[in-house]
Amino acid sequence: MTASRRATAWKTLPTASQDSLGWDWEVVNAGLSGETSAGGDGRIDWVLQQPVDVFVLELGANDGLRGIPVEETARNLQSIIDKVRKANPDARLVMAGMQAPPNMGSDFTVRFRRIFPELAARNGMVSIPFLLEGVAGEPALNQPDGIHPTPEGHRLVAENVWKVLRPLIAPAKGL
Repeated sequence: MTASRRATAWKTLPTASQDSLGWDWEVVNAGLSGETSAGGDGRIDWVLQQPVDVFVLELGANDGLRGIPVEETARNLQSIIDKVRKANPDARLVMAGMQAPPNMGSDFTVRFRRIFPELAARNGMVSIPFLLEGVAGEPALNQPDGIHPTPEGHRLVAENVWKVLRPLIAPAKGL
């Protein structure tokens, strides 16, 4: 690890959890509301101007909502992964899985869902199987649009991330 360890993510990381433990990590939220995988691929060089030890890739949901071809989403995500690996070969990468709503048709929905575990496996990434597990489809945990989590929904999403992230950033002494 470098002296200034960084965890970079496209969206919210559970910073309060790691802050309360006194762990020496700086979390950089590189997310941009409404961004697609193509937008993320276009911005990744800017994000990588600083060193990264852990990189959480959470993009693609807006691709699914917009019906962007699955192959294009996969290609964009792979490009981001390749750029992160090139700039930070020792970084640990985490893939946050997403799902498309059923109104896109079953073929699209199934193919879209497969992108994330396939890319994670191919690239040796740690996987969050479904970022919105326990939140998606739960009216009380989502805003009126039915897509974006409420504060309580965000808390559950942060827990989903923390379960996977904590072992990656825990100090070697076994906290």
